[in-house]
Amino acid sequence: MDAARKLKAKIAADELVLGMLITDHVWPGLIELCYKAGLDYVIVDQEHGPYSDQCVADACQIGRVMGFPVLARPRTTEELELRRLLDMGPSGLLLPCVESRAHLDRVARVLLMPPRGTRRPGGPGNAWVSDFLYDTWKTEFEEHLIVLPMIETRTAARNAREIAEHPLTTALAVGMYDLSADLGYCGLRTHPVCQQAFGEIQSAAREVGKTTWIVADGPTSIAQGLSFLAIGEPMVLLEASMKALVEKCRQSPRPTASPPPIDSGATANGRVWSARQPG
Repeated sequence: MDAARKLKAKIAADELVLGMLITDHVWPGLIELCYKAGLDYVIVDQEHGPYSDQCVADACQIGRVMGFPVLARPRTTEELELRRLLDMGPSGLLLPCVESRAHLDRVARVLLMPPRGTRRPGGPGNAWVSDFLYDTWKTEFEEHLIVLPMIETRTAARNAREIAEHPLTTALAVGMYDLSADLGYCGLRTHPVCQQAFGEIQSAAREVGKTTWIVADGPTSIAQGLSFLAIGEPMVLLEASMKALVEKCRQSPRPTASPPPIDSGATANGRVWSARQPG
């Protein structure tokens, strides 16, 4: 968990931390691409993405081999769901719809080994530790596990401070779309009511020495003082880049003169190529 340890230290130091929330498609090569692009982490979204356990385990494995943090978002915070997902080997969890400290207490019992919890580990996640003694799990895995409880309802927003100060919480995650819907302004992230709620959540996190995570436009959010971001979803960004390139090509001026004719008898390396010949 050395990569998770380093990422957790960057988050705690309020350094700029950039990642991607992968929802539409994931494969090992995409994890490598995100690493090479200079991102600090990725989150595989099993709550909304169509991913099998094997798919998640493969993504976590290549992250583990490269020393690149691959986190995961479970479908729920129910016990069996969390046990299964943690066994796939992620560096941390983005927990959907956490609403209270008591909720996190239940999660902690699932994630931690006895005597602090009830976890029964197995599967690819066992590759994180050098042996299976309790002290090893505690010092090599549990102390570095990144846990991001998501604030997605008005109830959670009211309880933001108690969620932030929980020892399991690395940073408060804010699901602005779901929060805006619960506040009665669905999709209107910049509505004053939504912005006020976000500001209060930020303040609650800062009061206990922690930061907030959000999916948002990178440059705009950085200019507003945010430092822990998911700057997009890879397939959404790919589509946007493709659209921009296509539009740029369609707007590019074309020469008015006719292009020179193709010389069907052109010679290359002593061979004569036909204009109709492939290659």
